[in-house]
Amino acid sequence: MENKRIIQVDEKVPFKLLVPLSIQHMFAMFGASVLVPFVFGINPAVVLFMNGVGTLLFILITKGKAPAYLGSSFAFLAPAGIVIERWGYSYALGGFVVVGFLGCILALLIYKFGTDWIDVVLPPAAMGPVVALIGLELAGTAASNAGLLDETIDPKNVIVFVATLLTAVLGSVLFRGFLSVIPILISIIVGYVAALLCGIVDFADVAAAPLFSLPNFSTPRFKWEAIVILIPVLLVITSEHIGHQIVTSKIVGRDLLKDPGLHRSLFADNFSSMLSGLIGSVPTTTYGENIGVMAMTKVYSVYVIGGAAVLSIICSFIGKMTTLIDTIPDPVIGGISFLLYGMIGTSGIRILVDAQVDYGRSRNMAMTSVIFVTGLSGVTVTLGSVELTGMVLACVVGMLMGLAFFIFDKLRLTNDREEK
Repeated sequence: MENKRIIQVDEKVPFKLLVPLSIQHMFAMFGASVLVPFVFGINPAVVLFMNGVGTLLFILITKGKAPAYLGSSFAFLAPAGIVIERWGYSYALGGFVVVGFLGCILALLIYKFGTDWIDVVLPPAAMGPVVALIGLELAGTAASNAGLLDETIDPKNVIVFVATLLTAVLGSVLFRGFLSVIPILISIIVGYVAALLCGIVDFADVAAAPLFSLPNFSTPRFKWEAIVILIPVLLVITSEHIGHQIVTSKIVGRDLLKDPGLHRSLFADNFSSMLSGLIGSVPTTTYGENIGVMAMTKVYSVYVIGGAAVLSIICSFIGKMTTLIDTIPDPVIGGISFLLYGMIGTSGIRILVDAQVDYGRSRNMAMTSVIFVTGLSGVTVTLGSVELTGMVLACVVGMLMGLAFFIFDKLRLTNDREEK
């Protein structure tokens, strides 16, 4: 490793290197992966289990040609939060199952027809603000978790929040080497220590927890209204997945969109999400953290990724560990959320920058403007028993605008179309 020799995707790694490299990948994922179950209010054991299983399935379905570790998807946070608040977590699980199934169907359509139609339905000028809204509409949740919106603000919560957030921000800028890959994990540890010093952590549940226990599996329930609220997220996670595969392709020096093929990787991603919903876990997705680890270490081996997946599964059965994770106080989660939700918002803006969206064109200005205001205004559209609001409503509006502009172009009615 000292000479930074590239270890390719299909290359086996000696056991003395496999273990530490696998631990590194798992640690890189840990902070972001367990944050989603925290927000949903569930024990992270089943999530760690499914992240590991989903990653192994991904490697199998892509024939060991696409190195990717599946973690908890942030794209579902806002719409699933609405479903959980109205009908309960089990109905969110039903939505996860349906979205995962539709994603598998979408993978088959991509195999047949390609991906050009995605840019018609959600072009970059629409996709950018939709992705940004995933983080921006959760800003209030981050502040609430931190205790900053309470009528009487507890100084202890503020101390823990500031310690966590400062570590995350400064770590992302100042840490080097392996530490630069896991600033989220380190900030969680620092925040937890601060919470211990402030006396706001209770170890009673940890002491009572068994050393080993089964993950907290549960089954889904299905409700049409809940499913409709979650379905628009499918296009968002599809575009995110394509972006991750393109970046990973550049890192490993192989065109993963052709071999093993986008249809295989997308199917594997959504199949894992569907299984997650069936057993009580949250949807999975490919992750930028692990792409960053591969870029830094030049180790692309799927054996290392698989090793990290196995470790995640083992951790899910250690009762005291998952219970300890569950004791992390809300101000710590609030501090992490302040940065992570903002980063999600920024990633949407990055889509606009990377795609070089021309705001001299009227359609791009109109789409981005309307989507942002729709998502942040609090407007709710009720269709029978279905209510669309926030990012979900903004995504639907963006899709309708994209289709409308496409039709207007075909009819040669627009004044800013690009002549070919």
